[in-house]
Amino acid sequence: MARNAELVGLAALATLGAVAAACRSTTTRPSARSNNARAVDSASALLAFSALADSSVEHYRGSFHNKTMYAPLAVSALTLAASLRDLFRPRGHDLGGSVVENLALTTGIIGTGFHIYNVAKRPGGVSWLNLLYAAPLGAPAALSLAGLLRKVTRGLREGRQIGGVRPSKLLAGLVSAGLIGTSAEAGLLHFRGAYHNPAMVIPITVPPIAAALLAYAILTPKQPHPVTRWSLRLLAGVGLLGSGFHAYGISRNMGGWRNWSQNLLNGPPLPAPPAFTALAMAGLVAVRLIERSDA
Repeated sequence: MARNAELVGLAALATLGAVAAACRSTTTRPSARSNNARAVDSASALLAFSALADSSVEHYRGSFHNKTMYAPLAVSALTLAASLRDLFRPRGHDLGGSVVENLALTTGIIGTGFHIYNVAKRPGGVSWLNLLYAAPLGAPAALSLAGLLRKVTRGLREGRQIGGVRPSKLLAGLVSAGLIGTSAEAGLLHFRGAYHNPAMVIPITVPPIAAALLAYAILTPKQPHPVTRWSLRLLAGVGLLGSGFHAYGISRNMGGWRNWSQNLLNGPPLPAPPAFTALAMAGLVAVRLIERSDA
């Protein structure tokens, strides 16, 4: 009996030791490289979600008269799922992830072509009237940006350059270009709304400033950029605040939120402003890397 008790005690101690070792291994602090990659994964997921929700509403409003209008919904959902998977269970290079990235990039480019065709085929062709009321030219680019962010994330996670360019500089360049394009799209649609609310000028002022500061940071690595950081933090808040303003705009339509099934289609587009938040999140990672100049 004593011998058996000793064996049981040793087994219990061994089990406790194994559990403690497992706990230590699972609670190991992730590396800075992993944290940066996960932050960009979060930005890619938010941008893919924004593209999914926005295209779902807008293409439903268009009655999906062209069957290819289902494609961005499927690809956005795939990109969102892949980004969330990499966020919570990061992996190394895998073929499936590369396919999703390239599919998102290609779908966004083709979608832009379709939207240009939608504008050009209308009476008057490419005119201010058609630019204001036809398919938004910049909307499909959000999906391409989500795919490109995923490519940069892979480079960050693997610690390698992409096309001979550091991931930090590539990320900063992508975010700067994305902010300019998104701001231009917001400016066009807010012009259609006659800027009846003074806050409607925020999306055409803050993003270009943040984009310019981020571009300057690319040219001055290994230096602190506190103003750029704060401009991007402000921009992240602008994206969230914009959704609040758009929700209020929907409530002012006839029937308010009680008539949500119609007013969500009438706009303003509820999922659009978080694209600024997603780009700001990615931009903050770029600034952090540029200041250290280690990626």
